[in-house]
Amino acid sequence: MLLRGRRATAAVALAATAVLLAGCTPAASMPTPTPTPSYTSDYETPAPVVLAPLTGLPVDDAASLAHPSLAAKIDNHWDARPQVGLEQTDLVFEELVEGGLTRYVAVWHSHVPAEIGPIRSIRPMDPDIISPFGGIVAYSGGQYRFVQLMRSTNVYNAIHGQADTDAVMYRTSSKAAPHNVIVKAPELIAMHPDLAPPTQQYSFADEASGATAAREGTPIAGVDLVFGGSSHPSWRWDAASARWLRSQDAVADTDSNGAQLAAVNVVVVRVGVSNDGGVPKTELVGAGEAWVLSGGAMVHASWSKADRTSPIRLVDDTGTVIRLAPGNSWFELVPHSGSITTVPAA
Repeated sequence: MLLRGRRATAAVALAATAVLLAGCTPAASMPTPTPTPSYTSDYETPAPVVLAPLTGLPVDDAASLAHPSLAAKIDNHWDARPQVGLEQTDLVFEELVEGGLTRYVAVWHSHVPAEIGPIRSIRPMDPDIISPFGGIVAYSGGQYRFVQLMRSTNVYNAIHGQADTDAVMYRTSSKAAPHNVIVKAPELIAMHPDLAPPTQQYSFADEASGATAAREGTPIAGVDLVFGGSSHPSWRWDAASARWLRSQDAVADTDSNGAQLAAVNVVVVRVGVSNDGGVPKTELVGAGEAWVLSGGAMVHASWSKADRTSPIRLVDDTGTVIRLAPGNSWFELVPHSGSITTVPAA
């Protein structure tokens, strides 16, 4: 028994010695790691895209939009034509006035020409059109009650004959009064650096082909409109310039530089017109039928405007918000007593 115990002890000792010897075996040599080369990315985070709020077009310099919009009551009497600066507008609203004539509320922001005009007097619907933009409105005066109505808004009133407009408004000798009051637009805007820029008013597609009318509408050649006995504007699609070209009484409607007036979007808004002491008043706070023209096509729509400071809201027949093509727009406020005739595509 003693011998067996000694043999077992010796076996354990030999096994332990074997383990220790195995642990002392030199390890295999490891490869020398190659350092990872340093990498510097040349990626630059792109600057955010800045869109002009009234056209939906991208701008290179956001600072160029850091000023108020300028709205003006523009004469459309034949003695006032051709007007000055209309080809650079962001927006134009055409409205019925006395005698079956029309006048414009034109709005400039992303492009401001050196001069605009001729300006004329204010009308009772103008506060409803202009208030959503804030900024400045330029006009030549008007009935006291209409001037007071415009002055009661959030818009700065620049009126011909006021002491603060003497340096920026004048009568041109190229036209006869009262169709000749011209405004030095950049100088007028520079006088009011404290006024805020306008906010976005409408929905815009990323590109022209994505506009609601271009994507879902019916192709047309244009529209003929009747506001009154003396006002018959029309629009025709020009594929070469991708714009609608404007005419009046079957004659090309041009600006003072000879360019035919054009729009990327034409919005025809059917409106009621009331009589305000002998002055037609477009009823723009409310709702009704509309047609939107973009990209050579037209889509039926509905319009609504909740109150004076709200923009015009446009939706299609499913209730989806209309997207305009990026670019300038003309709003044709056609009375129910007038007419809208679609010209089929060829």
